Amino acid sequence: MGICASSEQLEQVLEADESIVYVKDEQGGMGGVMEGGARKVASLFSQRGKKGANQDSVILCQGFGMEDGVFCGVFDGHGRCGQFISKLVRDYLPFMILKHRNALFLAADDGGDDLVFSDSSPSSSTDSSGKSGDSSPQPSVTAQMLEEWREACTNAFTDMEGELKLQANIDCAFSGTTAVCAIKQGKDLIIANLGDSRAVLATMSETGYLKAVQLTVDHKAGVPQEAARIKSCEGRVFGLKDEPGVMRVWLPVENSPGLAMSRSLGDFSLKRYGVISTPQLTAHRVTGADLFIVLASDGVWDVLSNEEVVSIVCATPRKQHASKAVVQAAVQRWKTKFPTSRVDDCSAVCLFLRDQSWGNAAAAAAAAKAACKVTPARAQS
Repeated sequence: MGICASSEQLEQVLEADESIVYVKDEQGGMGGVMEGGARKVASLFSQRGKKGANQDSVILCQGFGMEDGVFCGVFDGHGRCGQFISKLVRDYLPFMILKHRNALFLAADDGGDDLVFSDSSPSSSTDSSGKSGDSSPQPSVTAQMLEEWREACTNAFTDMEGELKLQANIDCAFSGTTAVCAIKQGKDLIIANLGDSRAVLATMSETGYLKAVQLTVDHKAGVPQEAARIKSCEGRVFGLKDEPGVMRVWLPVENSPGLAMSRSLGDFSLKRYGVISTPQLTAHRVTGADLFIVLASDGVWDVLSNEEVVSIVCATPRKQHASKAVVQAAVQRWKTKFPTSRVDDCSAVCLFLRDQSWGNAAAAAAAAKAACKVTPARAQS
């Protein structure tokens, strides 16, 4: 089992920070310099905290599934080998997802070459349990299409677990990673989430308000449904005396390892006790009001609200500086909010949904921020 793409098909451009990777499918007609083209689509930034090596990894894949398709992801590692696991998942998972999606499409369409998305189908969304429901009044991905992506992502995450088990030199028993991924195919967005990283959409309301719409659920150990599953599998959930508000997952008879999330890739010591690797999926149909999506690790969300993050991005005049602005704001907030704590690794990806009029959108958002007009919202799942 390995990366499902050849060196002839892919080009990787590594920045000085090895936590960031850009990938393009050369067969997708993505001409020009990759890094410059990538900055028109998305902004990526990752900064090491004060806890050791940077365990966060981020990626942008262009030409994903279709010529203008995009995949981006943030992976937040934890444990002694977290930095290696997050990078391994970053490098393998996108192509595993695409492999399974293409296999499902070919099986359904008997050899079609292009992914087909509906422009006028009913709105729907689903998570890993297969539940569906309305997520917006606009036309969106069909229920069947969303189910195919759910199956492809679930299978890919399962394969990724298998790949991690083959890594003899990496301890995956007490180390692992989160994964939050955004897949854009035409005007359709699929968000796959596992762990406590997060995806937030910035959109404008009909009355001119800048809204922050959370597209994912944080898979924290203290979430009632997640905790119930863990306890039913004989795992334990409780917080430490010095941090009672942070629920953690523990083995049945040992006070170890104290995982703060309820879903992850890796962490094999807890997989028998309710920690799962099944992603939760949501779908969104991009409209003219939508500005961008921010994916970020919990180092950002622990100190900045959804509304603060989208306001920071909108107030940044140049697209390519957006994710750096978010991370730098988070680092500064860590120093004031938790002055005695070590700053966590902070990473962000801003996927832009508008190709033009960014300056106008940024100016309008800055004015809205000044007027305190940013309002929270949450997508249904």
